[in-house]
Amino acid sequence: MLTNPKNPRASDVRSDAGLASALRVSLARLNRRLRRQAGASSLTPTQLAALAAVERHSGITPGELAEHEKMQPPSMTRVISALEERGLLVRSPHPTDRRQVTVSVTEPGHTLLAQERRSKEAWLVHRLKELTPEERATLRAAAPILERLSQM
Repeated sequence: MLTNPKNPRASDVRSDAGLASALRVSLARLNRRLRRQAGASSLTPTQLAALAAVERHSGITPGELAEHEKMQPPSMTRVISALEERGLLVRSPHPTDRRQVTVSVTEPGHTLLAQERRSKEAWLVHRLKELTPEERATLRAAAPILERLSQM
């Protein structure tokens, strides 16, 4: 059994189920640690994720954003309203469908996202420096695979 010497009950990662369990736990912990590194924005993780998605897909409709973020449209409407109230998003008329609107990130929204990313990445860079070159190479090889998993 492959175990972590610091955690004798760690999953056997040789099986798909064991690997899934180990990844779930490790990624959840890493995500929590990264959330703690967030700047002073006081946005919820859901709001930050939605704002970042709008930045990547400028001009997206609220319905498309809800689908992209795997949320119900009414919940996404509340998220968009909160971000709009803070001046981080703007709604604009849809270019071809007058019944819809699109959302885009404002300059303060771009600034906030950049600050959040810098804060989290600085923490992660510091932690990566604690790894061996071989461990960093393994993570470099795994990064595209993890990205693909996140998109499935």
